[in-house]
Amino acid sequence: MSEITNIRGRRKTRIGIVTSNKMEKSITVSIERKEKHPMYGKFVKKTKKFMAHDEKNECNIGDLVKIMETRPLSKNKCWRLIEVIEKVK
Repeated sequence: MSEITNIRGRRKTRIGIVTSNKMEKSITVSIERKEKHPMYGKFVKKTKKFMAHDEKNECNIGDLVKIMETRPLSKNKCWRLIEVIEKVK
């Protein structure tokens, strides 16, 4: 049992906002980070989009969600939804 939890613990998790849910059992999650410009020192927002598996189709656009890395599920999907942290109002 402990070996299984250790393997799961090493997988990456990310928190982001759902930007698309038009696909069946799939969502697109945008993850934003701030990076300092090397020359000017200004913090610049950069985003990256991940496709994630949503088994129950429970997410809506604007929801704050937590996703975890998993085995490849399709050509573009290798993340899955863990939980919906905050529903959109």
